[in-house]
Amino acid sequence: MAIIGSSYPQLVDAYKGSAEGMVIELLKQNNPILDDAIATECNMDAVHRHSIRTGYPTVSWGRLYKGVKASKATMQQVDDTTGFVEARSEIDTRLLKLAPDKAKARLVDSMPYVEALNQEMATGIFYHDTATTPEKFKGLASRFNAYNTNLVDPGKPNIANQVIHGGGAGSDNTSIWFVTWADHATSLLYPKGTKAGVSIMDKGEEPVIDQVNGGTYYAKVSMYEWHIGAFVKDYRYSARIANIDVSDLLAGSVDVWALMRKAYYRLFQVYGIGALGGNTAIYMNRQVLEILDAQSSDRSLLAANPNYTGLGQTQVEGRVIKTYRDIPIRMTDAILNTEALVPSVAI
Repeated sequence: MAIIGSSYPQLVDAYKGSAEGMVIELLKQNNPILDDAIATECNMDAVHRHSIRTGYPTVSWGRLYKGVKASKATMQQVDDTTGFVEARSEIDTRLLKLAPDKAKARLVDSMPYVEALNQEMATGIFYHDTATTPEKFKGLASRFNAYNTNLVDPGKPNIANQVIHGGGAGSDNTSIWFVTWADHATSLLYPKGTKAGVSIMDKGEEPVIDQVNGGTYYAKVSMYEWHIGAFVKDYRYSARIANIDVSDLLAGSVDVWALMRKAYYRLFQVYGIGALGGNTAIYMNRQVLEILDAQSSDRSLLAANPNYTGLGQTQVEGRVIKTYRDIPIRMTDAILNTEALVPSVAI
């Protein structure tokens, strides 16, 4: 009978979600990345095709009686795909008859499903990879997956230039992300002709087979579905600080501010960040943000650097948000402390 308690709501669940009090979601996470991100409709059903300029045409100085050779720019075509994740809720109709507010009972039942989808998608934005899980979509870490060991050459743009090595060497690593959400930079995707976000479908009353005792009972069924993908049209507007060793971080031997300064100057800043539109944000988990906060309030550090101002803050939609160089810092639980080491490449 264990399957009933683990997969289906019981009387105790109905009581906990009754009108006597609000349900406290202890498993709820902080994932503001879903609030920041924009979503773009695919231009090819469930696939989004876009082109990236990989080379400019050549030019030459003119001279009398000298011809000019033809040249052309080069382009690379990229196809980004979407995937979908689903969940199914079944509430015994006999249980619903006992609920004083049946609509509220179903609403309370839907909350953990929506939260679970949010957590899965927030994790996927960073970590999903179609190379290993083709049914999902390609996240950020699978794109920004190596760092350049050579000095950054502005004349040779490469996505590895946007990854900063945080000094870690083990398997307890984490990352800090600078992401610009814009049509010309990074965006989420949803299939053509659909809508962005979670779709909740009331399937009505359906017969359900009891897998434990046999027989059939009737349940109110809800389906939850989310079609999502992501594209990075211009990687220069984002940066990743990878290989931040968590144990070194806790020991105080990682200068987070120095790493963030490096990431800031890797961002493409024509006319300043955000001048072409879009929204840039910094993402880190709560442990990294706590260390960053501690370093920004270290009195010896402030005394040694009189021009150092530490963390800033601003108000966004009535909430006080920490900032770095006027870029909002977002704490997200989707970023792990157990990332594998990001390898190096020589370009």
